[in-house]
Order: sequence, then structure tokens, then C-alpha cells
Amino acid sequence: MAPSEFATELASASGTDRPVVVCTAPPFLYRIGHIPGAVLHGPASSLEGLNSLTAWAQPLPRSSNIVIYCGCCPLAHCPNLSPAYRALKGLGFTRVRVLLIQDNFKTDWVDRGYPYER
Repeated sequence: MAPSEFATELASASGTDRPVVVCTAPPFLYRIGHIPGAVLHGPASSLEGLNSLTAWAQPLPRSSNIVIYCGCCPLAHCPNLSPAYRALKGLGFTRVRVLLIQDNFKTDWVDRGYPYER
């Protein structure tokens, strides 16, 4: 999902269909800035981060609207999105989407004026 589309969805979504946003970046990047309401479970490329993500996701309904993003580096080299996506799909989630941050969170989200919090 493109950042512009997701920013529009976030601004208009409400209720039970509001996306659950999951940041798979390292904690220091999350502290610098993240999408409002995003939860962090650490980098999904680490066993600790992946275990945290799967434990958190266990009680959620499998139809939850989940959007994952990282933004630590260019998307083509990101070590965190693929393991997170595979884990959530493997748990049976049917509505998992990836926010396509091509370069990094600052360039593709913050610098374009989309909402973020620290």
C-alpha cells in the first residue's frame, strides 16, 4: 500500500475497521518517530522481535485489518517486513498489508507531511 493511500485511510478510518498499525523497525527508530497509534514489537528479523509480534497477535481476531511497516532502510533491503508478514499470515490473518516505504520512514512519510508522533 502506498503511503499516500494509507495516510488517507488513517485519516478517515474509524471503529472496528481502523487499521492496526505495526512497526517492525528497531526501537530507536520508533522512538524518533512513528505512525500515530503504531505498536512496536522490535525488528522482526530478530527472534525476540518475531516472538513478541506473534505473542501480541495471538488474541486478535484473524480478520483484523493489520498494516505493517518498517522504514529502517530501502524497502528492497529491509530485513524486517518479510518475516513479520510471513508470521502474521502463518497465524491465519487474512487482512495483512505492507506499507510500501521505498527509501525510509523520514523520506517517504515524515517529509511528505503525513502524521507521525514521537
